[in-house]
Amino acid sequence: MKQKLMAILVLTTIISTPLLAQTTPASGSSKIAYTNVDYILGRLPESKVIQNQLEVTKAQLDKALQETYKEAQEKYEAYQKNGANMTDVIRADKEKELQNLQTRIQEMQSNAQTSLQTKQSQLLEPVLNKINGAIQEVGKENGFLYILNMDAGAGSTPIILYAASEELNASNLILKKLGVDPDKVDAAPAATTPSATKPAATTPATTPAATPKKK
Repeated sequence: MKQKLMAILVLTTIISTPLLAQTTPASGSSKIAYTNVDYILGRLPESKVIQNQLEVTKAQLDKALQETYKEAQEKYEAYQKNGANMTDVIRADKEKELQNLQTRIQEMQSNAQTSLQTKQSQLLEPVLNKINGAIQEVGKENGFLYILNMDAGAGSTPIILYAASEELNASNLILKKLGVDPDKVDAAPAATTPSATKPAATTPATTPAATPKKK
């Protein structure tokens, strides 16, 4: 739940302009403002709705994963208990079945995380488009040459490393343009992609331990 929001990565794929806001300034009056898209997103009511939807999806995926894991555990325990009395053909069949379940669990874990990320992108896109629209309007109305983003995204260096004052911080202007009173809304974590839950216990071994053959 604490991993960094991918909003900036998504944002760069859906905004065609090279910078968030641009206008043609009058001579000698150009200004460069800044904001933080993550901060803006976290203060919008849509962020909580998106987070809730992601949590519901995660719970559904986790349930399916846990059911498959339970099936694998039960079959593995049955194999360990009865393996000594199995014929070679049946034993080989059971081992193959366990290996297939192991592979299935690993694929489900990977697919669950991909599914969550895809859903997050789909839910975020209209909200990020809305934020970008507000940024464009604020940029034009205030004569900003550029509005830069304070946060360049997870694992990267922020575009703005130092700001001497809050005078050119356009975040409150953008929030007001989006219909949010910045003085009345507490900042909340922006919608993040929940990590797919892995089974608590160890997954059955890919190759079951050797079972004494029936004499």
